[in-house]
Amino acid sequence: MRVNVLLGELLLERKLITPEQLSIALADQKLSKEPLGQILVRSGFVKEADLREALSEQLGVSFLSGAQLTPRADQCLKECVSGEFARKHLVLPLEKKSQVLKVALAKVPDIIFIDNLRKITKHDIMIALSPESELRRAIYDYYSTTDLQDPGLSSETEAGKRGRAKGKASAKTDLESTIADAEKASVIQFVDFLIKKALDERASDIHLEPFENRLNIRYRVDGVLYELQPPPREIRNALVSRIKILSKMNIAENRIPQEGSFSLDYQGRKVSLRVSTIPILSGEKIVLRVMDKRLDLLNLRALGFEPEQRVLFEKALTRSYGLILVAGPAGSGKSTTLYAALNKCLSPDINIVTIEDPVEYEIPGISQVQVKPEVGLTFAAGLRAFLRQDPDVILVGEIGDLETAETCMRAALTGHLVLSTVHTPDVVNAVTRLIDIGIEPYLVAGGVVLFVAQRLVRLLCPHCKEAYAPEIKDLEKYHLKASTLYKAKGCGKCRGTGYGGRTALYEVLPVDEEFRRLITKDTDLGKLRRFQKEKGFETLLQSGIRKVEQGLTTLEEVLNLACE
Repeated sequence: MRVNVLLGELLLERKLITPEQLSIALADQKLSKEPLGQILVRSGFVKEADLREALSEQLGVSFLSGAQLTPRADQCLKECVSGEFARKHLVLPLEKKSQVLKVALAKVPDIIFIDNLRKITKHDIMIALSPESELRRAIYDYYSTTDLQDPGLSSETEAGKRGRAKGKASAKTDLESTIADAEKASVIQFVDFLIKKALDERASDIHLEPFENRLNIRYRVDGVLYELQPPPREIRNALVSRIKILSKMNIAENRIPQEGSFSLDYQGRKVSLRVSTIPILSGEKIVLRVMDKRLDLLNLRALGFEPEQRVLFEKALTRSYGLILVAGPAGSGKSTTLYAALNKCLSPDINIVTIEDPVEYEIPGISQVQVKPEVGLTFAAGLRAFLRQDPDVILVGEIGDLETAETCMRAALTGHLVLSTVHTPDVVNAVTRLIDIGIEPYLVAGGVVLFVAQRLVRLLCPHCKEAYAPEIKDLEKYHLKASTLYKAKGCGKCRGTGYGGRTALYEVLPVDEEFRRLITKDTDLGKLRRFQKEKGFETLLQSGIRKVEQGLTTLEEVLNLACE
């Protein structure tokens, strides 16, 4: 009991809880017999990170944030604590000093656990505390990189160290040696593993960033970047060269940005990687965009449309003419929505052509064109050529200038169904964007048949999402109808993030006669938004609230993305 009183006093001293909250928690403890700290966190009186920090002070152990959970890469710590044991007991080895092994734990261990850990590791144990969610993620990241330290790299690393000791004169700088290094089996295996792991993790991008003493590797998963354990410093140039060779780039040129691509087959599906490089102070930064070619992803039912929104969208796709315009910032999933629309239109009796930059999905049965501004093949030029190709459906990757906008509008008004995108935050701004570009309001009113806007939000991990009762102020402010919502917690299956996968929030606004008259008469943003509200068409926020009520995502996630 003494420990609990001290903990409570410490939290009071730090003004992390109030005396009333401590009294409530102590009363709860008498009934539940749970640790006081666990009750305080469960009740929402104190954050887990603040509690761990207070516990570490109380017990005289260090407290580590997620950024500090970095195991020593040169000490073979995985041999001390296996991945299975680490995940099961939430223990992360950090470093060895003499016969002492420092480990991070999420909670204060008992004597039996420490004694067992001492026997398993054959080391004395030094403890540090860390928030459970951040510790789970660190354990996942560390043990998921096991194969990165390929056995073939170890000997090369040692050889590299010996080579450096002889001085810079022994460094290989000629092109032939660069190619030879890039074609070593260990380097090839490392790049293959890097890509396959990204596909397994559902990463959309792979970042390789060279700095003076290390090569950072990061994956973007569900819109968030996660750092991996870096490879040996000695192979970083070879890794860059290997990727440039695969992408058909000039490996001898590292002073200017370059672009390339390559494809591979993985688990029965075709995957393309679009690669770009830029010169930075410490070398060349490379980003690989992963383009998954699975057509099962291109299904309107799977994208996140609410049923009534999807009905409006599919109805617009049955029209023989008009412009369907999808709005949203870069990375909001606009291209995926349009490809799903083309997949819906696909038929032997319909001629579909696209002009894109770049062509992200290759769909059999559709004529797809890549823009090439250097030879005069722009969006507008390609679109003009399409009109002589007897098209039924035309996709234009982006409307970004007056010429493209005018040509799209002309095509939409002369018997073609046109699909395109524009970079605006919502549907009403898409209306004014066309007019700002230079399109007359009456042409916008007559040519556009449907405005769509979208954002991507992360889905809660179904294995660990945690129910809670929302505050009354949130129920009233966001018109929530559900008495139970869910928040992210974090587990091994979601890398401790609490999320897994993404879905789209949509605004869908059809252009009827009343909306046409409003566009022609007055394009004031306020009036357009009032029209949207009066007609009952959901905003991005309202679409997100629906998904919160369904337990698919969190209120915080929706507020962060839908209210930008």
